[in-house]
Amino acid sequence: MNKTNAPTVTDSTPNPGAPITRRGFVLTSAAAAVGVAGGVLPAVARVGVHLGRSSLKVGVVGCGGRGTGAAANILEAAPETQIWAMADVFAERIASSKSQLAALDPEQATRAEVPAERCFTGFDGYRQLLDLKDVDIVILATPPGFRPVQFEAAVHAGKHVFVEKPVGVDPAGIRRVLAACDEADRRGLSVVAGTQRRHENCYLEAMKRLGAGFIGKITSARVYWNQGGLWMNPRQPEWSDLEWQLRNWLYFTWLSGDHIVEQHVHNLDVANWVLGATPVSCWAMGGRQVRTSPAFGHVFDHFAVEYVYPDGQTVQSYCRQIDGCDGRVEEVFVGTAGTCVLSSGRGEIVGERSWKFGGRNNNPYVQEHADLVRSIREGKPTNEGRAVAHSTLTAIMGRMAAYTGKKVTWEQALNSALDLSRPVSGFGPMPVDAVATPGQTPLI
Repeated sequence: MNKTNAPTVTDSTPNPGAPITRRGFVLTSAAAAVGVAGGVLPAVARVGVHLGRSSLKVGVVGCGGRGTGAAANILEAAPETQIWAMADVFAERIASSKSQLAALDPEQATRAEVPAERCFTGFDGYRQLLDLKDVDIVILATPPGFRPVQFEAAVHAGKHVFVEKPVGVDPAGIRRVLAACDEADRRGLSVVAGTQRRHENCYLEAMKRLGAGFIGKITSARVYWNQGGLWMNPRQPEWSDLEWQLRNWLYFTWLSGDHIVEQHVHNLDVANWVLGATPVSCWAMGGRQVRTSPAFGHVFDHFAVEYVYPDGQTVQSYCRQIDGCDGRVEEVFVGTAGTCVLSSGRGEIVGERSWKFGGRNNNPYVQEHADLVRSIREGKPTNEGRAVAHSTLTAIMGRMAAYTGKKVTWEQALNSALDLSRPVSGFGPMPVDAVATPGQTPLI
């Protein structure tokens, strides 16, 4: 079954050679990935170890726009936090991030002064940061293709984690993340994800009413992230293949997962949240209609997916990044007694029991960090890792269906051998995958 709140059986061990099922995956996830240290590590002290500290020290891995934004958010969320260390492949990104943080409110800027000896560059910079024993919280905001390995490493280093969405780009990475979530639970670590709608007042108030049956039994849903194009950095003569791809990571599936995974995961996360389940199967269409230049790598610019959920509900999923088209970013749920429409800052129900959000909305980008810090301070670990991993896999299976033209089931996606990770240790050649062709690209 796909119900995300289903009870977990913990008194048996499934056949390690058998395919992983929705029910059995939770049982095997702890053993599904090889740990960073090559084995199961001993339990460490639980969250309460941090309660006596006057400050919580934060390490930022990935110092681009989102990493810098998350650093500013945690400084605003909790006055006891301090940006203690930074890591990025590119030294200029660390410098830019430090400059932006220095321009914050003076009190916050003072807590973001990081000396050169705690700034790490290169592909192993994140490991050097994780080796710092006094780092309590790690923000992971590198391109999504690196997140499974970095999340796993952070957990094994005993750090609490804020991990941006999505948490992977392929099924192999998602299995690794779920295994690390098991380890985080064992170690009493908190994990909060960048699915900020789960921390936004209008969504939380709507969820109360949906749970109370305001629209009756939900029969279907539609979720959208349709907008114009995003940034692209023209290739410079001195850039290697890998540097060019890293500086344009949105356009390479091994780094971003494509925009259905990197961006539309927000809306799919809301669908899973509201329905309390993950999809049984999906079929999809998509393509590359406008962004056809090699400068845009090999990703699609539009997707349309139909997901089928365990109780028979269908969720129609639409995402597009094409300039000059109408935009739409929202989730719509249809029930036997009404309809609910949700988007950032908005919640509205029309039907037998109508409602419209009129309260004070919060800044969910700040709230998610406040909730993380509170869980640490109170010694009550929270773990959003599984929910964001399931939502990421929901997006991945939609991409798999669109790229191949095949129906994809949850078990196929979960057990797929697809692994897009690539060994990187320095700048150099890096081939670009061919644009997927439905009907010809194989389903792995």
